[in-house]
Amino acid sequence: MKLVIRNILFIILIFSVSKLSAEEYILLSPNQKFTIRLTVNDNLEFSVKYKETEIVAPSPISLLLGDETVLGGSSVVESIESNEVREHLYPLLGKNKEILNDYNEKVIHFENSFAIVLRAYDEGVAYRFQTSIGGEIIVKEEEAIFNLSNTGNTIFPTADSNMRSWERAYDIYNTIEHVPEGQFCVTPALFKNGDINVIIAESDLFDYPGMYLIPSGSVSVKGEWANRAKTVSDSSDVYAYHRVLEREEYIAKTNGTRDFPWRVVIATDDDKQLLNNELTYKLASPSKIEDTSWIKPGKSAWEWWHEAILESEQLSTISGKLSLDLYKYYIDFAAEYKLEYITMDAGWGADYAAQVCNYAASKNVKVIMWDFINLPIENPERLTKIKNFGAAGVKIDLIERDDQEAINWLEQLASECAKRELILLLHGCPKPTGLQRTYPNVVSFEAVRGAECAKWDRTPNPDYHTQFPFIRMLAGPLDYTPGSMRNVHVDEFEPVPHGIPMTMGTKAHELAMYILFDQPLAYLCDSPVEYRKNMIAMNFLKKVPTVWDKTLPLDGAVGEFAVMARKKDKDWFLGAMTNTTARTISIDFSFLDENTTYDLEIYRDNEQTVSDAKALEFEIKQVNNKSMLSFDLVKSGGLVMHIKNSNPTGVTSTIENKKIKVYLNNFQNQLNVEASEKIQQVQIFDLLGRMYSFNKISQGEYSVQLNVDSLVPGVYVAGIKTDRSHVLRKFQK
Repeated sequence: MKLVIRNILFIILIFSVSKLSAEEYILLSPNQKFTIRLTVNDNLEFSVKYKETEIVAPSPISLLLGDETVLGGSSVVESIESNEVREHLYPLLGKNKEILNDYNEKVIHFENSFAIVLRAYDEGVAYRFQTSIGGEIIVKEEEAIFNLSNTGNTIFPTADSNMRSWERAYDIYNTIEHVPEGQFCVTPALFKNGDINVIIAESDLFDYPGMYLIPSGSVSVKGEWANRAKTVSDSSDVYAYHRVLEREEYIAKTNGTRDFPWRVVIATDDDKQLLNNELTYKLASPSKIEDTSWIKPGKSAWEWWHEAILESEQLSTISGKLSLDLYKYYIDFAAEYKLEYITMDAGWGADYAAQVCNYAASKNVKVIMWDFINLPIENPERLTKIKNFGAAGVKIDLIERDDQEAINWLEQLASECAKRELILLLHGCPKPTGLQRTYPNVVSFEAVRGAECAKWDRTPNPDYHTQFPFIRMLAGPLDYTPGSMRNVHVDEFEPVPHGIPMTMGTKAHELAMYILFDQPLAYLCDSPVEYRKNMIAMNFLKKVPTVWDKTLPLDGAVGEFAVMARKKDKDWFLGAMTNTTARTISIDFSFLDENTTYDLEIYRDNEQTVSDAKALEFEIKQVNNKSMLSFDLVKSGGLVMHIKNSNPTGVTSTIENKKIKVYLNNFQNQLNVEASEKIQQVQIFDLLGRMYSFNKISQGEYSVQLNVDSLVPGVYVAGIKTDRSHVLRKFQK
């Protein structure tokens, strides 16, 4: 890591009691595109420019303390500290293996034992309060005004009035003044200024409530916070743990010497750059975990979304019933397709939990166990019990608060889990603010209207899928739980509260979620039975990574479409999705290495997808860095690609390219499969991913003949499993 810090300290001697004129402190980003200015007069005001456009006009900031002291009222500057930082960060789990962390900083120290820290990055700017007051202080109010110089469309993740939910859909208004009176929103939120996207967010939130935004004028929003809880509901009610009944007249009681959360302004006139903006992560506190070797990303099989319903007569004795035998079935599926985890969601039994974990370990699969928030908060030894079962992680649910106490719960959980080497997934939780940097065992946060919402409403729709990657994902990783094989078009969708839900968008749209969404722990929400019926899709799902070495947004527009390439080791994966508008996208492969030919596996919409959202085309092409390809995405459609060097050194790839032959005889009624290794299994699928049953082959043969006389004319895919590989071959009858 290269680190350069230049530090200059200016001591300002104040000779005059009264301030004759305003003082201004200006900070530019390393690329000179952002300017943040602090004006010190009778109050403190900050303003922000992006390029030549003022995106935040002078806006007052202050803290009102319990003794009525106003930090940010008429203030006297004592000293100024300036820093330039040039370094690299290496996230353990994320969208880039290495990120540039270049910023300029000013720390303006005032009388009354406080300071304002300004930072300017190439992606945005931020400010925070620092205090050095002895003992404990009460913060009655924080003033954080954002006077936006001009606003067009306002993409407003409207909050619930009780401040208990962060899985919010977006309401779109022409301007801020069109937001209904009294409504406020969670952050991040997006405001248009001409062609510029302005996003307001926060980072490094500890021992303090989370920030909301509420309109405070025709072009202005201000921060809003939950006051500290005074009385709460019965702590033994696991479904409404410490529900707030009455609140104090202040927002926080906290240490007088501390850093307060960052108030963040991100801006860009290129929508796609939002897909790779990591400013929230950069502003967060560094990791407190020294040994992170036990923290592993991956994919998880999961029984909750489809209610453990296994649509197979042979599995009727275990279908829909949480038990040791049911979880063994999921573990076997995970092991077969190299999924790293299974999750035991709500309702698992302590009487068989250890047996599940032992069986999973024997198959090289790890176990995540769901739990209520109250149990580990009231007694951290609950986590010891889960660890002793043999679990690798916990999924904690029903937090449903983001006042000061609840934010402290999150840090407590992260710390206690780290002590026991447990990864942590947070559900029913506040939005992330960088906790995953400080505690990298925190692998995901819900705070998104994920696939579970298809059980009760229409909010997880293709329009939403093309909104939140540009907005919510700026806060941090999410737990959308994709993987539905029950794909329908928007006009065919109906919520299914009990039983097996359906989801909006094509199958290719669904697969694109594994590339476009940031999810170090990615779920496969559907049943193993359904995935085995959709082996073309499963061929992609078993290979796609969940963390990346490099992320490269290729194209996109907020709420319309997104195209992204991600690299893992030597392979690239590319995903694209559109909203409810059909469109043609063009892919420029110039990001690939020169003088190299790549095999391109494509999973995409086709003509049949227009009428059947489950239809999925699979094809193989070759490309190089001079290639350009165009693809038609149907309404709510998508596309994924796996791009790999066509001349690698590796047995599996050699077999895939050279040593398996698939062909029909002259009468088109017999499929011949020949391989240089013993063939273990052959399966036939149509382009909808439906599997056709044939007589079992004799395992261990180098050639196989299947009677395909019953197949109607069309294009099919043969899935061939040998001793050392599992490949797909297309054929046409």
